[in-house]
Amino acid sequence: MLRVIVFLTVACWGMASIAACPDYLNHDMRKLHSKDSVNLCEIDAGRPLLIVNTASHCGYTRQFKGLQALNDKYRDQGLRVVGFASDDFRQEAKNEEEAANVCYVNYGVTFTMFAPSPVLGDDANPVFRELAIQSEAPGWNFNKYLVDSSGKVVEHFSSSTEPDSAVLQKAIESVL
Repeated sequence: MLRVIVFLTVACWGMASIAACPDYLNHDMRKLHSKDSVNLCEIDAGRPLLIVNTASHCGYTRQFKGLQALNDKYRDQGLRVVGFASDDFRQEAKNEEEAANVCYVNYGVTFTMFAPSPVLGDDANPVFRELAIQSEAPGWNFNKYLVDSSGKVVEHFSSSTEPDSAVLQKAIESVL
């Protein structure tokens, strides 16, 4: 009987978190080079996020290594790093298999990566439409948006802000 009560408490808490999740994160989006979809409200509700627009063939692609290090360093404290592949700046791989190899094989990415989608203008996916409203649209690949647990953009970092920069890590620590 106790197990059932504990399960129901956890299940209800999870539903409350999803209900409190901002609409712009409540979409099923396909993972990179996969048939599986995920909903950020279902997997990361109530957690701070570092949302990044990525590309496989960019001078900043090496930042995948640093983003993975951030994921490893702060994951147990609640941060979720989330990558959105995009070809808006014409530097994405020619297909998802190649993009997946860059992320998963070349850089050992384990954080959630989504299939390529637009991050600019009227065609931007719902996440990046809202990020542009709350902050600004990405000016290039590897823009980083630190979002607090309620879905509010705390700070936007340009491509030139390295994942291991003190300013980014200090901002992350402020939302944990």
